[in-house]
Amino acid sequence: MAQTAQAVPENAGVEASNGAAEPEMISGGHLVAKALKAEGIDVIFTLCGGHIIDIYDGCVDEGIEVVDVRHEQVAAHAADGYARITGKPGCAVVTAGPGTTDAVTGVANALRAESPMLLIGGQGALSQHKMGSLQDLPHVDMMTPITKFAAGVPHTERIADLVSMAFREALAGAPGPSFLEIPRDILDAKVPLAKARIPEAGRYRASTRSIGDPADIERLADLIVHSEKPCVLLGSQVWTTRGSDDAIDFVRTLNIPAFMNGSGRGTLPPGDPHHLQLARRYAFQNSDLIIIVGTPFDFRMGYGKRLSPSATVVQIDLDYRTVGKNRDIDLGIVGDAGAVLAAVTQAASGRTSTGAANRKAWLEELRGVEDAAYQKRLPRQHSDASPIDPYRLVHEINEFLTEDSIYIGDGGDIVTFSGQVVQPKSPGHWMDPGPLGTLGVGVPFVLAAKYARPDKEVVALFGDGAFSLTGWDFETLVRYNLPFVGIVGNNSSMNQIRYGQIAKYGADRGRVGNTLGDVRYDEFAKMLGGYGEEVRDPKDIGPALRRARESGLPSLINVWVDPEVYAPGTMNQTMYK
Repeated sequence: MAQTAQAVPENAGVEASNGAAEPEMISGGHLVAKALKAEGIDVIFTLCGGHIIDIYDGCVDEGIEVVDVRHEQVAAHAADGYARITGKPGCAVVTAGPGTTDAVTGVANALRAESPMLLIGGQGALSQHKMGSLQDLPHVDMMTPITKFAAGVPHTERIADLVSMAFREALAGAPGPSFLEIPRDILDAKVPLAKARIPEAGRYRASTRSIGDPADIERLADLIVHSEKPCVLLGSQVWTTRGSDDAIDFVRTLNIPAFMNGSGRGTLPPGDPHHLQLARRYAFQNSDLIIIVGTPFDFRMGYGKRLSPSATVVQIDLDYRTVGKNRDIDLGIVGDAGAVLAAVTQAASGRTSTGAANRKAWLEELRGVEDAAYQKRLPRQHSDASPIDPYRLVHEINEFLTEDSIYIGDGGDIVTFSGQVVQPKSPGHWMDPGPLGTLGVGVPFVLAAKYARPDKEVVALFGDGAFSLTGWDFETLVRYNLPFVGIVGNNSSMNQIRYGQIAKYGADRGRVGNTLGDVRYDEFAKMLGGYGEEVRDPKDIGPALRRARESGLPSLINVWVDPEVYAPGTMNQTMYK
């Protein structure tokens, strides 16, 4: 491992007047930038502050873009979103005190979503430690519970070394966020470049594509070969590990019906004979083999209680702590989702029979359940009711999406509707906050997705409450010329909470603390230089979406939806069960 920058000898520098060589000096901020560059970081998301400006100066020299936003929560969410889109870690840089505390929500969301990012926070000068310097707070103590790694930098020479350490932790096992606090005098100081440890790109981290125990791979292959009614749930880690192609090959080669959740949505395209969505509960109750890949037994899975007690259950995950948590399993494999599935496919394909031919009747059985559920809901999706049925809105959005559309959901009840209907057409084209359920990720995810992939169309559905949290950074999208198609499902309420209050306390107390104003978000978009339209008639949704696309601007289509209609998940209060 390189101990110093390889191109810099010990006596590097300029010649002094007495003929002796003066060492080449480098500041802490420039060391940060060099370390980020070594990791492949090409953009930081930030809100400026006096504690961190030397990092900006270093980024300019290293060719790293500095994207400035209006709120530190947006910067952190954007770093999370950038990691999801690119497969590289994201980076946000914020100032000390309230700058760092504003970013806490974004970091916590990345932790639960297993998204690799580095947050760098400023701090008062180390020479003023415990003296009450401007914006001094115990940032490391606050960040430790919500990161995989949190540390302060004690000396300028150690800056790049600790940046590489933070990335190593962020990307080990199930990925997540890291935090570094850098005091201002440490950041601004200059040290001889030859003395600073700058780890060399690609040489300070191990491979993470583990397949676990080979004996377990063979055992899982054997279980599949002898299964008549298997199913697989492809979770977010399938996309995190960029294992989509391996998952597709696994499903098709072994003829296994597949369900998808989180970032795993889109692994199989709509219409694929192995792609199922609405028959999941039936499959979980009637399968003889259930394979859970890269998703925990958390509230979204009913803590594992929705799986048939007689089924053989296999769990594959990057994190050993997730395997077997909340529910006993028959086989657990800790490893990379794509690598494990590829290995199992190969192992099963080497058998005399893979059992694939015996599963035709099972697939037809599930397809019948799927089609019946779809037909039952279809009238709602075509409803001409006014106010607009949310099912009609999400149906129109699904019809609007193309192969290149990245879909982002940011909201409560309205996004619950979309989860049943909207189907991304390619891997990595679905983004939602993840299991923390954070509202306000939409605009920063749009920023990250469109910045990272300008060739892609970005379509975002917001609840009106969710958009309100980070909506001012719509101006950032205008400023950076990042067009997208935004839709606000507007019912002037935090409707997911409103339903629960009505159910628990009665209709006369159903409007306590959850009612919003009738805001014209289309006019808000226009005010900030974007495109806006208001929609009250369901037949106008599709044309409005197409006009937004053609505008070439950041857009908001304000769609008034029926506040008295709730998603089934909301009515079942499944998020609390």
